[in-house]
Amino acid sequence: MPSNQTDSDRETASAPWGQSVSQQTNQTHWTDCDHSGTMAQLWQIYAVTWISPAVLCSVCVVCVCVRACVCGKAVVLPYHMAYGFYLSLFDWLVIMIFLAVVSTDWLVSNSLFLVVVNRTNSQLVAFLSKYRDMNFIKSHGRDNARFIRKQGLDRLFFECDTHMWRLGDRKIPEGISVDGGSDWFLLNRPFVEYVINSQDDLVTNMKRFYTYTLLPAESFFHTVLENSAHCESMVDNNLRITNWNRKLGCKCQYKHIVDWCGCSPNDFKPADFHRFQQTARPTFFARKFEASVNQEIVNQLDGYLFGPMPQGTPGLQAYWESAFDEADGVATLSDTQLTHYHAFARMGLARVAASLQGDPKDDSCRYFPMGHPVSVHLYFQSDQFQGYLVKHHATNLATSKLETLETWVMPRKTYKVASPPSTFTRLQFAEIGTEWDAKERMFRNFGGLMGPMDETVGMQRWSKGPNVTVTVVWIDPTNVIAATYDILIDASAEYTHYRPPLNQPLRAGVWTIRVLHHWSPVAETRFLISPLAYMKHQPIRQEDTLKLHNGPAKNSYMEQSFHGLNPVLNIPVHLGQVEQAKRNAALTGPALEHWVDGLVGAMWEAGDVCSTSLTGGPGTSCPVMQTCAKTPWSSLSPDPKSQLVPPHANGRIR
Repeated sequence: MPSNQTDSDRETASAPWGQSVSQQTNQTHWTDCDHSGTMAQLWQIYAVTWISPAVLCSVCVVCVCVRACVCGKAVVLPYHMAYGFYLSLFDWLVIMIFLAVVSTDWLVSNSLFLVVVNRTNSQLVAFLSKYRDMNFIKSHGRDNARFIRKQGLDRLFFECDTHMWRLGDRKIPEGISVDGGSDWFLLNRPFVEYVINSQDDLVTNMKRFYTYTLLPAESFFHTVLENSAHCESMVDNNLRITNWNRKLGCKCQYKHIVDWCGCSPNDFKPADFHRFQQTARPTFFARKFEASVNQEIVNQLDGYLFGPMPQGTPGLQAYWESAFDEADGVATLSDTQLTHYHAFARMGLARVAASLQGDPKDDSCRYFPMGHPVSVHLYFQSDQFQGYLVKHHATNLATSKLETLETWVMPRKTYKVASPPSTFTRLQFAEIGTEWDAKERMFRNFGGLMGPMDETVGMQRWSKGPNVTVTVVWIDPTNVIAATYDILIDASAEYTHYRPPLNQPLRAGVWTIRVLHHWSPVAETRFLISPLAYMKHQPIRQEDTLKLHNGPAKNSYMEQSFHGLNPVLNIPVHLGQVEQAKRNAALTGPALEHWVDGLVGAMWEAGDVCSTSLTGGPGTSCPVMQTCAKTPWSSLSPDPKSQLVPPHANGRIR
């Protein structure tokens, strides 16, 4: 979500941790608010501030794991409920730190990590114990009028149907000094008790005012603190380093879910490591870290704080991120995702069957797929996306027993330069996808799983050079030129992206994108618009396939026709190709699956398959099948850096 010159974090990311503590048993119970593979590694960085109830500590940290939207009660109410719960639970606390975690997408992980940097646990405890009467809360600055305008405090907002609607203007309450800034703050117990329990006009009126406010956590506590008897306890510092890059972070990238614009911080990368070592002001925390963007910085910081992992530690450069689990329910998947995941599972079974080397009587490695996927993970190695891991059930044809397998599918390379190479060398890479993140300059739809109704974006990466104009041509599976446009590339441009307004549905099949300079080929890339095997999570019917897989009406992707460019670009249109596309568009059932598998197989390959059977168990009847726990790529393989264990008495888990 947007943020206006503040530290708040509302983009598509989940709160990475939660905890409940039982005083009666002096045990720490962990609640995983996320599926991330490196959560435990960041826990061991962050957990230096988490103290077991068995330890009589002067400072304890409480993180509020909030699943909410960005407006009014949906944010303020969870804060108050959590604060009240912890106040009643920890009557022996002197200072409590509340860290606001607000998320709009519970499935996307790792954007909101806090880590203790450059200082020890004892230093943090000593610092907060010394200043236990203070509230550390970061203000926006001195220009209140500008803050009110940019933050939309003078506008009325209401959340409905997962969208934040701007309803109109309103007046700021008279006699109130409005303040605001970061929604990551450190609040002491007296002030939190005041906010929760007080019935005075200030608290009551501010709760009502912020019920219909965009991003209330960025202003509510600041304003109440500044206008209350607690105002002298305010310190304009929240003890954190935030990775701001406003050139990239202020792109209005959330206009589709909120009627407002703003800014959001970037993820840390190895080039930023010096910032943890060179800060002079009191700082104990930093954000943002996201392993799907860069895990190396997490490893660097972990080693800096706790020493390097032992030589040969498995999974140190790997990262697994859960994209789906059967507990989520298949309804959480799009039909495009469900189609791909089933195709990936069938690819794995075909790879295992191929290991029989053609023996028609041997069924030991032949399987029949059963049911929907069990789980799906994104797999990264050395900060490079390696593909999807799909865990799925299958019946072994030799034993008739149900087994659970995991298939690793890897994307094939689709980008290639022209042959012979062009004299124009500024283009470094081109890709088509959805969910373009202009802040991190990457597609959030890893691997580009796209269907006929997706809005595709073309991205190009450039080296520096003179200003130049290039032409981009989009070609559908039947060689219809769907779009062509020119892009002016500035001398300093690094990335360009554009979404042509194509009429939908896009024709199912493999598309081609060509980049031309002075109408000479520079490079091309391919992408798949997959046919859908499912509609609303049920096997698709023929009446729907004919609507979705046959392209737009009259084969017209835009008002303008580019048919005249076919001979110029040497792109022939064959009648047989068009007729075959029409026949494919009517396919259903096994025939449709066969078509899907052929298309997906052109863009992906099955890297390996393993069995989830435990060592010493019944295992699998397929002799070439590995156990997942013994493979380096499986989501079930060892990952010591991510193991969650209760913290030691000093608050650390390592």
